[in-house]
Amino acid sequence: MAAAVLLALGLVLLDVQGASAAAGFLIAPLSQEGRAGGSIQLHCEAVGRPVPEIQWWFEGNRPGDPCSQLWDGARQDRVHIHATYRQHAASTMSIEGLTTEDAGTYECRASNDPDRNHLTRVPRVKWVHAQASVVVLEPGTIVTTVDDIGSYVHMACIMNHSDIAVTGHQWLKDGKVLKEDALPDLYTEYQVTKNSTGKYSCVFLPESLGRAEIPVSASGPPRIKATKKSEHASEGETVKLTCKSDPDTPIDTWVWYKEVNSQQQVITNSSEGRFFVISSEARSELHIKNLDMTLDPGTYICNGTNSEGTGQDSIQLRVRSHLAALWPFLGIVAEVLVLVTIIFIYEKRRKPDEPLDDEDAGSAPLKGSTPHVNDKDKNVRQRNAT
Repeated sequence: MAAAVLLALGLVLLDVQGASAAAGFLIAPLSQEGRAGGSIQLHCEAVGRPVPEIQWWFEGNRPGDPCSQLWDGARQDRVHIHATYRQHAASTMSIEGLTTEDAGTYECRASNDPDRNHLTRVPRVKWVHAQASVVVLEPGTIVTTVDDIGSYVHMACIMNHSDIAVTGHQWLKDGKVLKEDALPDLYTEYQVTKNSTGKYSCVFLPESLGRAEIPVSASGPPRIKATKKSEHASEGETVKLTCKSDPDTPIDTWVWYKEVNSQQQVITNSSEGRFFVISSEARSELHIKNLDMTLDPGTYICNGTNSEGTGQDSIQLRVRSHLAALWPFLGIVAEVLVLVTIIFIYEKRRKPDEPLDDEDAGSAPLKGSTPHVNDKDKNVRQRNAT
């Protein structure tokens, strides 16, 4: 409401004074405090006839820092300036991603002198200035400590200083809040059992104030395990051998070996132009290109080391001929050929069945078909007797 009244008053004065009037401010920018990583916004408005131009200037807090003009897109596109020129001039400047270098004095300048930007002529009317200070509040650095106390692990986070008031603390594991308080201290602590391994985080509230991670690993050497105890591949192909570590025992250094004549030969990245090692905290891969049946078969060993010790596992690699896939088919073909040959030879050597003789067939008398010659003679003799 007050700004509207001032604007109306300024316009009335301009109408009274005539065709031209020097620039003056309706709204001046206000000093602000911003958090590191946050943003600020400054605003100013000016009147005059003709409508004045508004510029933004900056001078740092360090001795000897020059006063320089700001442009839209300055400071790696973190500075944005928006201006409107209608009945009066209004301009807003915002800065994102604040850093300590953004702290200092910001100045809104207004002028409607025609020679205000001339390179050689001095303007008749000087620029009018309105200043505002910007303070960037920085959180301190967080230092973490981890101590073994019997069967427990004691963790602590200490912030060396903070320009922003601490409103509390949180302890998290895998994004889940384990503990929270509303204490204003720059110190917070938490305790877990030794088997409660994982990544813990301490957070100083408000959350943008600071966070630190504390990994808690199991005691003892790392536990390494090959994803496969043996791997088969054909010559000319590329094979991948993989080892993993237990999630609770992240690995600092991975090394691959090959057993050659009962000795372990180190394999480095790009060894012989065919070996490539890709590793992370929990996984390591050995890639072997263009496999050779003579050189590459054997036992490969993956070794992982961290601050607690060393662990390893082995993988047996077998390389077969690229024709190995044809052997089952060739075996079937050979079996068929042998079977056909045996059948053919058997058929050729078997004796044919002997046919029956037609003349001999039926030559033997049938039972009961012989004529009774003796019976006839017997009858004749009987008649002579009478």
